[in-house]
Amino acid sequence: MNKIIALLSIVLFAGLGLGNTVKPEKGGIEFFEGTFKEAMEKAKKENKLIFLDAYASWCGPCKRMSAYVFTNEEVGKYFNENFINVKMDMEKGEGPALAQQLRVSAYPTLFFIDGDGNGKYTHVGYLKADDLLSLGKEVLK
Repeated sequence: MNKIIALLSIVLFAGLGLGNTVKPEKGGIEFFEGTFKEAMEKAKKENKLIFLDAYASWCGPCKRMSAYVFTNEEVGKYFNENFINVKMDMEKGEGPALAQQLRVSAYPTLFFIDGDGNGKYTHVGYLKADDLLSLGKEVLK
Protein backbone atom coordinates (compact mmCIF):
# COMPACT_ATOMS: atom_id res chain seq x y z
CA MET A 1 0.00 0.00 0.00
CA ASN A 2 2.81 2.42 0.90
CA LYS A 3 4.48 1.72 -2.45
CA ILE A 4 1.30 2.64 -4.33
CA ILE A 5 0.93 5.91 -2.40
CA ALA A 6 4.59 6.76 -2.98
CA LEU A 7 4.29 6.01 -6.70
CA LEU A 8 1.13 8.11 -7.03
CA SER A 9 2.82 10.99 -5.21
CA ILE A 10 5.82 10.87 -7.54
CA VAL A 11 3.60 10.84 -10.63
CA LEU A 12 1.46 13.71 -9.32
CA PHE A 13 4.36 15.98 -8.38
CA ALA A 14 6.35 15.17 -11.51
CA GLY A 15 3.36 16.20 -13.62
CA LEU A 16 3.05 19.54 -11.83
CA GLY A 17 6.61 20.48 -12.72
CA LEU A 18 6.44 19.81 -16.46
CA GLY A 19 6.27 23.51 -17.32
CA ASN A 20 9.68 24.09 -15.78
CA THR A 21 11.50 21.34 -17.62
CA VAL A 22 10.48 21.91 -21.24
CA LYS A 23 13.12 23.71 -23.27
CA PRO A 24 11.73 26.54 -25.42
CA GLU A 25 11.70 26.32 -29.18
CA LYS A 26 13.66 28.86 -31.20
CA GLY A 27 11.79 32.01 -32.03
CA GLY A 28 9.37 32.25 -29.11
CA ILE A 29 8.11 35.45 -27.54
CA GLU A 30 10.89 37.73 -26.33
CA PHE A 31 9.80 39.39 -23.11
CA PHE A 32 10.85 42.94 -22.20
CA GLU A 33 13.15 43.18 -19.21
CA GLY A 34 12.59 46.31 -17.18
CA THR A 35 9.87 48.04 -15.22
CA PHE A 36 6.30 48.28 -16.38
CA LYS A 37 6.73 52.05 -16.65
CA GLU A 38 9.69 51.51 -19.00
CA ALA A 39 7.61 49.10 -21.06
CA MET A 40 4.87 51.73 -21.34
CA GLU A 41 7.40 54.33 -22.48
CA LYS A 42 8.73 51.92 -25.10
CA ALA A 43 5.21 51.08 -26.28
CA LYS A 44 4.37 54.75 -26.63
CA LYS A 45 7.60 55.50 -28.48
CA GLU A 46 7.14 52.57 -30.89
CA ASN A 47 3.35 53.07 -31.19
CA LYS A 48 2.67 49.50 -30.07
CA LEU A 49 0.45 47.86 -27.51
CA ILE A 50 1.87 46.03 -24.52
CA PHE A 51 1.05 42.34 -24.27
CA LEU A 52 1.17 41.58 -20.54
CA ASP A 53 1.18 38.02 -19.24
CA ALA A 54 0.04 38.42 -15.63
CA TYR A 55 0.93 35.15 -13.90
CA ALA A 56 1.73 33.56 -10.55
CA SER A 57 4.62 31.16 -9.97
CA TRP A 58 2.31 28.46 -8.57
CA CYS A 59 -0.16 28.61 -11.50
CA GLY A 60 -0.23 25.40 -13.56
CA PRO A 61 -1.88 26.88 -16.69
CA CYS A 62 0.65 29.76 -16.54
CA LYS A 63 3.54 27.30 -16.54
CA ARG A 64 1.95 25.42 -19.43
CA MET A 65 1.60 28.62 -21.49
CA SER A 66 5.24 29.48 -20.77
CA ALA A 67 6.36 26.03 -21.87
CA TYR A 68 4.14 25.38 -24.88
CA VAL A 69 2.58 28.63 -26.12
CA PHE A 70 5.07 31.45 -25.58
CA THR A 71 7.81 29.26 -27.06
CA ASN A 72 5.91 28.72 -30.32
CA GLU A 73 7.87 30.14 -33.26
CA GLU A 74 4.85 31.55 -35.13
CA VAL A 75 3.43 33.15 -31.98
CA GLY A 76 6.85 34.60 -31.13
CA LYS A 77 7.35 36.08 -34.58
CA TYR A 78 3.95 37.80 -34.58
CA PHE A 79 4.07 39.06 -30.99
CA ASN A 80 7.70 40.24 -31.23
CA GLU A 81 6.88 42.29 -34.34
CA ASN A 82 3.63 43.78 -33.08
CA PHE A 83 3.77 44.15 -29.29
CA ILE A 84 6.01 45.07 -26.38
CA ASN A 85 5.80 41.77 -24.50
CA VAL A 86 5.90 41.80 -20.71
CA LYS A 87 5.73 38.80 -18.39
CA MET A 88 5.15 39.63 -14.73
CA ASP A 89 4.69 37.59 -11.58
CA MET A 90 1.79 39.36 -9.90
CA GLU A 91 2.96 38.30 -6.45
CA LYS A 92 6.51 39.70 -6.58
CA GLY A 93 8.23 43.05 -7.11
CA GLU A 94 5.92 45.58 -8.75
CA GLY A 95 3.41 42.81 -9.54
CA PRO A 96 1.09 43.16 -6.50
CA ALA A 97 0.53 46.88 -7.08
CA LEU A 98 -0.06 46.32 -10.80
CA ALA A 99 -2.38 43.37 -10.08
CA GLN A 100 -4.45 45.60 -7.82
CA GLN A 101 -4.51 48.41 -10.39
CA LEU A 102 -5.54 46.05 -13.21
CA ARG A 103 -7.94 44.10 -10.93
CA VAL A 104 -6.38 40.71 -11.62
CA SER A 105 -8.61 38.02 -10.14
CA ALA A 106 -7.31 34.82 -11.81
CA TYR A 107 -4.23 33.47 -13.53
CA PRO A 108 -3.15 33.65 -16.22
CA THR A 109 -4.66 36.97 -17.23
CA LEU A 110 -3.49 38.35 -20.56
CA PHE A 111 -3.71 42.09 -21.11
CA PHE A 112 -3.29 44.29 -24.16
CA ILE A 113 -2.53 47.81 -22.92
CA ASP A 114 -1.54 51.01 -24.73
CA GLY A 115 1.43 53.22 -23.83
CA ASP A 116 -0.79 55.42 -21.66
CA GLY A 117 -1.84 52.46 -19.52
CA ASN A 118 -5.32 52.09 -21.01
CA GLY A 119 -6.54 48.53 -21.28
CA LYS A 120 -7.61 47.57 -24.78
CA TYR A 121 -8.44 43.90 -24.23
CA THR A 122 -8.23 41.32 -21.43
CA HIS A 123 -8.40 37.53 -21.55
CA VAL A 124 -8.52 35.33 -18.46
CA GLY A 125 -7.30 31.75 -18.73
CA TYR A 126 -5.13 29.42 -20.75
CA LEU A 127 -4.93 29.73 -24.54
CA LYS A 128 -3.34 27.36 -27.05
CA ALA A 129 -0.79 28.83 -29.47
CA ASP A 130 -3.25 29.14 -32.36
CA ASP A 131 -5.82 30.82 -30.11
CA LEU A 132 -3.28 33.31 -28.73
CA LEU A 133 -2.13 34.14 -32.26
CA SER A 134 -5.75 34.70 -33.35
CA LEU A 135 -6.36 36.87 -30.30
CA GLY A 136 -3.29 39.00 -31.02
CA LYS A 137 -4.43 39.55 -34.60
CA GLU A 138 -7.98 40.38 -33.49
CA VAL A 139 -6.75 42.94 -30.95
CA LEU A 140 -4.81 44.80 -33.67
CA LYS A 141 -7.79 45.06 -36.06
